This record gives sequence, structure tokens and C-alpha cells, in this order.
Amino acid sequence: MSVEIFEENRRVLAGVAYRILGSATDAEDVVQEAWLRWSDVDAAKVADPRAYLVRVTSRLAIDRLRRVKARREAYVGPWLPEPISTEPGLSEHVELADSVDLALLVVLETLSPLERAVFVLREAFGMSYLEIGEVIGRAEPTTRQLARRARDHVRDGRPRFDVDRAERRRVTERFITACVDGDLAGLLDLLSKDVTLVGDGGGKARAPINVIEGVSRVARFLAGIASGEGVRRFLASVGLPESGTFGVGPAEVNGGPAAVVTLEGRPITVISLGVADGAVQTIYLIANPEKMSRLGSFRTEGP
Repeated sequence: MSVEIFEENRRVLAGVAYRILGSATDAEDVVQEAWLRWSDVDAAKVADPRAYLVRVTSRLAIDRLRRVKARREAYVGPWLPEPISTEPGLSEHVELADSVDLALLVVLETLSPLERAVFVLREAFGMSYLEIGEVIGRAEPTTRQLARRARDHVRDGRPRFDVDRAERRRVTERFITACVDGDLAGLLDLLSKDVTLVGDGGGKARAPINVIEGVSRVARFLAGIASGEGVRRFLASVGLPESGTFGVGPAEVNGGPAAVVTLEGRPITVISLGVADGAVQTIYLIANPEKMSRLGSFRTEGP
């Protein structure tokens, strides 16, 4: 019975932990630790198992976030969240498919661990301030203040992107075609004048250490990495062979369309676009090989 209760709530717990941590790997560790705590409890004596498990998981995630904050500050280049596949049919990610877009998770990285936990539990899971206060060990008025600060920060920091999925997918597909064809003019036509590109290679893959700003600089960078020489340099940087079937295509990542670059069906880079008014405003490029494990395999078209 104890095992069944935990498995019924596993996806919810993974959703809580992932949103608080921005890392599926860390979230998985937290959920496993929550299971160890749960296995020592007499489930029959717990009035609301779901609430109990969410409380335990949230506390564990907050503690882990505090520990990893320093490591992320020492990260080589920008740190971006670990992408997850939200392709239809991947039931293990059903609870993650809503409101886990990369732009939001990037902004959540700027919150304190308590602010982030309060925001996630309130905005994503609809918990009351009283319930959240019990999770974080704060009085209800303090919890409300944390929630207000977090909401204001997210509102001010989150880019204003279009939410129309069809439009995002259309722009993503045009973006892929322009990159594959080395069509610099096509890229320039898609990018806004003040577009920014944020790359995450973690010191383990070729990616820009600094944010690239401006349409001409971003377009030249993308055209360069899409060239044969650019691809060879990237594969060498992550220790992958230059031979094999190389492809790129659209996929559902973090609840929205993204471009996924693959080698033999294995994801090696994720490119997520922030689109507004039909133009690309922000590009998140994730190439750290340690962040590719939760994407599964893809069938993408060759360049």
C-alpha cells in the first residue's frame, strides 16, 4: 500500500522538484530521497498522503537548491535549466508539461530558494498560503510577502513572448530550415533587431560563454555553428565521432516547440526560441552533454 501511494504521486512530486530545481537529474534524486523518507512512515497514520509527500519533497528540493546555488554560480558560462521532453505519449512527464517553459525557469533562477518554492507551490500547484507556510516553516503573512515578491520579480523579469503554439512552431521550423541551409538572409529575416542568444555548454561543449546580442552577431554565430566546420568542432568538443547520421528537427521540449540537434538519434543540442510579434527575441542554446539525458531519442531530418 505504501508503494502504491507513492507511485500514484510520483509524477506530481517530480513536477514540484523539477520546478524548484530546474534540473531533472536533481529532481530525480530528490524524489528518490522522498521515497526513502516515506518508506519509514506508517502510511496508514498519514491523513493526507499527497500533501505529506509534497511537503517532504518541497523541503528536500529547497535544501538541495541551497546546496547547488554555489555550484551554479561557479558554472562555466551561463547556467540554463536541464531540458525535458514533453512529447505527446511520454506519460512520465505529463505533470511537467504545463508552465515549465525555459524562459520562466530562467527567471526563477534569480529568486531565493524560499521565493522560488513559494512561487512554484502557489502558481503551479495552487496550494494555499497556509499550506505553503507549513512547507517552508514560515507564518502565513510572511509566506504571502514571499509570494508577492516572487510574482513581482517574475513579472518584471520574464520576457513577453507569444504563447500561440502554432506560431512558435512555424517560426521554429523556419529557423531550422534557415540554419540547415546556411541561409543568412533567412535568419536575419527571422530575428528581431535586439535578439539575444544565451548558450550553455558548461565547459564541456562548444557554446558562447557570454550572451550574444544583436541580430547580425547572432545570425553570424548561428550560421557558423551550422557549417560543416562548426559541426566538426562541436562534435570534437564533446568527444563524439564525426561520422554518423546527423539531423535537426522540431520537438516538444519544456512544453513548447524547440529545435533538437541529434547524432544517430541522440540529442546533442537543444535550441529553444522566444518568439514575439513573429520574430525571435531570445535564443536558449543548451549543449552541455550532461543535460541531454532526459530527452530520449528523436528521428530528425538530416541537414
